[in-house]
Amino acid sequence: MADTETTAEVVGRWDAADLEQHRRYLLRYALLHLRDASAAEDAVQETLLAAVQGGAQYTGRSSLRTWLTGILKHKIIDHVRRAGREQPLESPVEDGDGDPVDLLFAEDGHWRDWPSHWQTPDRSLESKEFWGVFELCMQSMPSRTGRVFVMRELLDLTTEEICKELGITPNNCWVLLHRARLSLRECLENRWFGKS
Repeated sequence: MADTETTAEVVGRWDAADLEQHRRYLLRYALLHLRDASAAEDAVQETLLAAVQGGAQYTGRSSLRTWLTGILKHKIIDHVRRAGREQPLESPVEDGDGDPVDLLFAEDGHWRDWPSHWQTPDRSLESKEFWGVFELCMQSMPSRTGRVFVMRELLDLTTEEICKELGITPNNCWVLLHRARLSLRECLENRWFGKS
């Protein structure tokens, strides 16, 4: 009984079961951003530990899930920073046979195939199947392109912050973002919006 009382005292306003019920959501969120199951699990563990240790800082102005997600965002950014320092980035030219963006356009600069009309993109955001396809599309991007996209669009880092963390120029950052958006659009058209 003493162990239960100690845990309740440390956690504060909630118990371990309250935190544990958010683990699955946090893990999916981390996996989407980090694209590595081991790193995602580590980030979630660090998040839950920080929540337990800093339970007194939770004021209740937001939901517990929102508060935990905020902590997780910081843990993901920390992981991306560590990974950027510990591993060299790939060469400026992405691996593979040519640039996938070039395959979308003819030599005269026009689309080879016009983008399809997405009937109800807003309704797709409510579908769990859509988010599964979105995750697959994110994982199919080259790692540096995906990293820049996640840092900008999902973690809301500024171009300056991204460039500083990855050691790239603003022009290179914008090229990578453009490639990521085109790649994501093409993948979603083929795997989600273009399906019958």
